Amino acid sequence: MGDRLGTKDATRHAVVIGGSIAGLLAARVLAEHAERVTIVERDHFPDEPEPRAGVPQGHHLHVLLEGGQLALERLLPGVVDELREQGSPRVGLPEDIVSWQAGRWFRRTATTASLLTGARPRLEHLVRRRVLADPRIGVAQGAEVVGLLGDATRVRGVRLRERDAGQETHEVGADLVVDASGRGTQAPRWLSAIGAEPPHEETIDTGLAYATRLYRDGSGGALADCLGYFVVPSPGQTRGGVVMPVEDGCHLVTLSGLRGDEPPTDPEAFEDFAKRLPHPIVHEWMTRARGESAVRAFRRTANVRRRYDRPGRRPAGFLATGDALCTFNPVYGQGMAVAAIGAVALRDALADPRRTPTTRRVQRALFEASRQAWDISAGADKGMPGAVGSAVASRAVDRPVTWYLDRVQARYTGNPVVGRTFRSVLSLVDPVTALFAPRVAREVLFRPVPPTPAEPPRSPEGADGCAG
Repeated sequence: MGDRLGTKDATRHAVVIGGSIAGLLAARVLAEHAERVTIVERDHFPDEPEPRAGVPQGHHLHVLLEGGQLALERLLPGVVDELREQGSPRVGLPEDIVSWQAGRWFRRTATTASLLTGARPRLEHLVRRRVLADPRIGVAQGAEVVGLLGDATRVRGVRLRERDAGQETHEVGADLVVDASGRGTQAPRWLSAIGAEPPHEETIDTGLAYATRLYRDGSGGALADCLGYFVVPSPGQTRGGVVMPVEDGCHLVTLSGLRGDEPPTDPEAFEDFAKRLPHPIVHEWMTRARGESAVRAFRRTANVRRRYDRPGRRPAGFLATGDALCTFNPVYGQGMAVAAIGAVALRDALADPRRTPTTRRVQRALFEASRQAWDISAGADKGMPGAVGSAVASRAVDRPVTWYLDRVQARYTGNPVVGRTFRSVLSLVDPVTALFAPRVAREVLFRPVPPTPAEPPRSPEGADGCAG
């Protein structure tokens, strides 16, 4: 049958490992090219938008960056409007957030990028409902993949075990297997077991840990006319705090610290940790709010990239996507957006009339879809104190770019031209090269660092005739 993906002659049955957002969207794309798609999911999907065990960070803050919104809309038209109708807040940047970074308050100029900040279970539930309505897509719930079928030249299916059936396994044949099983993927081990070569892994781990609690706002807008607050960590100030709206008038508060300075899960100690942020505004908001949940912690925040795009003894008929391909430090809020962007890349690679969609070519397209987010998260984390891992070392060739980007960051808090472009890059809408466009470069290279508010800007600029 050869190594040609993307036609029903070549792909009668596709198996997707994992029913996360990445897995669901991959299945949505594959249904246009395979006669049948089966999603294999360890959990039993809840009937309502509820956190599930397979998403251990599901109780924590999730944002859908604008690049992710655009990609999701291309795959499931109308889904963003549905999210908004179901109460997912849209937060405009920089207008709607009081933000502090590296000793500077951000000017709250007009919105140039937006986030959707609703709870992750709601987004996943909506995507799942839309995807599983397709009769070509089936799901094996409560089952886990324990190995691959095939050899070093081709994967021919998976070996499954029902989670309530002891150690008994059975085989499921497939022409294509897509690993969307998340950051805990076992695919490198499975590939080794069939004589193939596992991917090289690049890692950067700052030891960042975070903890989250749901609150109901009681401030009545007394602190600022805004939707949330964000104290951004940096190499010189490694604690972070963010307050963001979710559905039903509640907010999630997430506090973060590096290895040895982890935020506690005791509610009183959690609020005491907020006192140690460089400004009291987050703590002041918390003291006026009412806690609505336990404090939950999350510790697995390393950046990990598996280089399936590199040459190696790897089989046809196997792809990796989502966190199984590239996992980011969650503090940057990129995971859901990259899942959607990766699914668009998968769709485009399979449908490209100019090139045969071989396994290697499609895998490279998935890698490229995650590259910008990796460059942002890994590039920032390299500079954090105590970062460890195989990809921490900087290369001499990177130094001029690092120098330029340092000037960008010094200016984007207060320069509207630089800020607009930098936010579009961070939102995964525009490529990093947009930062080097002449109009932006002039501001970065020849303009001084602009002044920013000396105190937290209580109002957006122009809202009350002043700049906060």
